[in-house]
Amino acid sequence: GDAPAVIAKGGFSGLFPDSSDPAYSFAASNQDSAQWCDVRLTKDGVGICLPDIKMDNCTTISDLFPKGKKTYLVNGVSTTGWFSVDYNSIDLTNVTLLRAILSRTNRFDGSFTLVQVEVALSQYKAPAWLNVQHDSFYSQFNLSMRSYILSMSKQYTVDYISSPEVSFLKSLVGRVGRKTKLVLRFLDEGLVEPSTNQTYGSILKNLSSIKTFASGILVPKHYIWPVTADNYLQPSTSVVDDAHKAGLEIYAADFANDFALSYNYSYDPLAEYLGFIDNGAFCVDGLLTDFPITPLEAIGCFSNLNNTKADHGAPLVISHNGASGDYPDCTDLAYQKAVQDGADVIDCDVQVTKDGIPICMSSIDLMDVTTVASSQFASQAGVISDIKAVAGVYTFNLTWEDIANNLKPMISNPFGQISLSRNPRNRNAGKFMRLSDFLAFAKGKKLSGIMITVEHASFMAEKLGFGVVDAVIKAVDDSGYSKQSAQKVMIQSTNSSTLVKFKQLAKYNLVYKIDEVVKDAAPSSLADIKKFADAASVSIKSVYPESSNFLINQTNPLVKSLQSAGLPVYVYLLMNEFFSQPYDFFSDATSQINALVHKGGEGGGVDGLITDFPGTAHRYKLNSCRNMGDKTPYYMLPPQRGGLVGVIQDKAALPPAMAPEPVLTVSDVAEPPLPPVSNTTAPAPSHAPVEVSVSIPITAAVLVLCASLLI
Repeated sequence: GDAPAVIAKGGFSGLFPDSSDPAYSFAASNQDSAQWCDVRLTKDGVGICLPDIKMDNCTTISDLFPKGKKTYLVNGVSTTGWFSVDYNSIDLTNVTLLRAILSRTNRFDGSFTLVQVEVALSQYKAPAWLNVQHDSFYSQFNLSMRSYILSMSKQYTVDYISSPEVSFLKSLVGRVGRKTKLVLRFLDEGLVEPSTNQTYGSILKNLSSIKTFASGILVPKHYIWPVTADNYLQPSTSVVDDAHKAGLEIYAADFANDFALSYNYSYDPLAEYLGFIDNGAFCVDGLLTDFPITPLEAIGCFSNLNNTKADHGAPLVISHNGASGDYPDCTDLAYQKAVQDGADVIDCDVQVTKDGIPICMSSIDLMDVTTVASSQFASQAGVISDIKAVAGVYTFNLTWEDIANNLKPMISNPFGQISLSRNPRNRNAGKFMRLSDFLAFAKGKKLSGIMITVEHASFMAEKLGFGVVDAVIKAVDDSGYSKQSAQKVMIQSTNSSTLVKFKQLAKYNLVYKIDEVVKDAAPSSLADIKKFADAASVSIKSVYPESSNFLINQTNPLVKSLQSAGLPVYVYLLMNEFFSQPYDFFSDATSQINALVHKGGEGGGVDGLITDFPGTAHRYKLNSCRNMGDKTPYYMLPPQRGGLVGVIQDKAALPPAMAPEPVLTVSDVAEPPLPPVSNTTAPAPSHAPVEVSVSIPITAAVLVLCASLLI
């Protein structure tokens, strides 16, 4: 059948105030999505588009009319606020719109006036969807919503009319054009539909009766994919098939990229949309969303893909501590998920234990990534100023057996402070892995390579008497990797001295990680990097400069400079959580990936992606809209740098100007050689003392409290 419809709720309301001119204009620019208008009536019978019957929830009405607060019965419920029925349309001329969801940016607040329904129907050349709620409320003020809607449908093309009120839809049957679809909008199952006095859950059980006055139903998405109390998906219901069997179209509502998605989707909104249109069992007829660009991507480029296809071409997908967005860093489960999700390269951050065993651990401080703070080893916490300024329990404080048998991993939660926690059911799942375990696991998998990250090599050599470079080379040789060519061995470090040492002793693919935001690299620094590295990794902000989460109108030449020097460029660190992305990427990890990879124009043109969520990046490589040239859909083009900032009308609301990023110079790159190690062929003995300066007293009780807060 036809592709599912995409309905832009109040326009592109995920970015701009709901029902504002830029929201409608942005969503209607290519006419691929229907424009949703929540119709409200003014005192003089003029229709306006407004997401809430209480104007004070989404406009500046209370500032202009501070004495306008009233209390009315709305469907039998006493409701206090500012209402459109108390004002003539001329009174509302200077009322401006505010974001209805406070977690979104406030930089567009107060800049755009109300949009009348007639303007929405005539000016924005896109399919029109009028939603009517609280019909009986307006009749209290001698206003007829039915007459108004019929008048609009005769003057303009209205493609859809929806309402949660059965009597209102029945009153339109036979009075609107045959091409206008009437849709019953379902609210939560336990709420009562006012004209039938039945709950929506009860009405859902008699879909055949709906067919007598409507052509479709609009249901909250949890009607189709219910979730548990802790936000995990339950099995899908039969409501889609039931509706289709009754001859009804079914539309799903409540989509927004910046809402708390089920943990099953790994904070990937595109994956959620695919769950409703490309799951092998059913497909809804439409999606109501605050971010219409993402379902358009899902429908146009990501449906019916062969997700089992192996593709090790560009962009290279490199895991960051395995699939660390789904499982604790560097655990067996994180690595298994990364391979399952199609990573090209899996990685191991190498640390060393007290008994000289190289292990995979994303931090040298066990406080960051394990439950050590609530263990018997908490009392070993101390400050080592060469590593960090706060107290920690370090991998070299404990033996491998101490770690493996007494501690549990702890999932990373970079946005836990705003309640964007990762996979809480598995927050402590998985087993720690030695470097040898990691190499044995990776060998024979469908990977193009492995990446071993080495930091603190100088500290280990000088303070621990441990040669981490030699230990890594020995582990790689012992695993048999040196005798195969199917997978390349990559070594990454922020320290040029570490990579120089590797280059002297082995033939690996060496990656220099530039750990500061820079706009370019001086020719002399490029020449220096070429002496010891085969590739470079750079931060996202070096590719797409931003200010206060908005892209600025600046294109850094760094990527092209590195590539011109023969150095492939990998970008770090990609995360799916919407809070990690500038607004210009629409709270959509796939949109950000597309921009970073896109060659030419506004694109970043990188060669690889280092990510906590390799599944999202792998799926991008399979999309059907790649390599389309001039025929690439607009929703698969990178955003204009600084374009979104240009929509901000209030100069006081503009993001602050950013100081120019520096250029990478030779002095930033060059380092003295690694210090010699007293015993470079054998690990430090388990009885070797480690100097730790405990500069502040920390009790085990305090550490247990800290751990409980983190967990």
